Amino acid sequence: MNRTRMTTIIRKEWAELYKNSLVLSTVVFMPLILTALPLVILWASGGFEGSVDVVVSELPPQMVQQCQGLSGAACNQIFIVSQFMLLFMMIPLIIPAAIAPYSIVGEKTQRSLEPLLASPITTTELLLAKNLAAVIPAILATWVSFGIFVVGARLLIHDTLAFNHLFAGRWLIAIFLLAPLLAILSVDLSIMVSSRSNDPRVAQQIASLLVLPVVFLLLGQMLGFLIFNNQVAILFSVVALGIDIVLTYVAVQVFDREAILTRWQ
Repeated sequence: MNRTRMTTIIRKEWAELYKNSLVLSTVVFMPLILTALPLVILWASGGFEGSVDVVVSELPPQMVQQCQGLSGAACNQIFIVSQFMLLFMMIPLIIPAAIAPYSIVGEKTQRSLEPLLASPITTTELLLAKNLAAVIPAILATWVSFGIFVVGARLLIHDTLAFNHLFAGRWLIAIFLLAPLLAILSVDLSIMVSSRSNDPRVAQQIASLLVLPVVFLLLGQMLGFLIFNNQVAILFSVVALGIDIVLTYVAVQVFDREAILTRWQ
């Protein structure tokens, strides 16, 4: 595997990203919005003065144990912000879905795909480079957003025990393990769709449907049907890893260089 060829493609993809204002705005502003939302709600909940018994009486049974030793305000903050943890899982899904389609279909419109496919680079090297070009910004955006949230939460949550609850194992698993796996999943699906589509917007819209399961999980957690704990985070990570392996294999098979060039002439 030639790293020089792959590095060249990655740099080219990022150079094109800076020229596309629509995609660049998605990469920059969408994570900021999803980070600001839980911080605003966390700030608004800081003035709660009810007793912990009142808060616990309204919580799902699975979350009652998290309020042991905390004040009513701290317990309320934990419950509210925990509902929005899954928002960070949308970032590694949305950003690759915005970048990857343009890396294939967009190159065709710019007449740069044919020379690339005719070069000595293998299909595996090409797809891996394009995958990394979309996955790396998505992962970095997720981690930076999480870092901003950590700093903001530290300023807004005065109870150290409550702050520690917010960054338990499930958070670390979700941010540092599940998020990269979701980014790979999103890229693989985007590449598969882009390989069979002539319009990057169509590929974006189809790939963006990956956000719907996260939305349903978020609603389920808010309604008390699901608690995103360590076991659930690990289970989702294992499932995402399995799907990534399958989709990566399928993406390589679907990306037929000769068929793409012939169909798009």
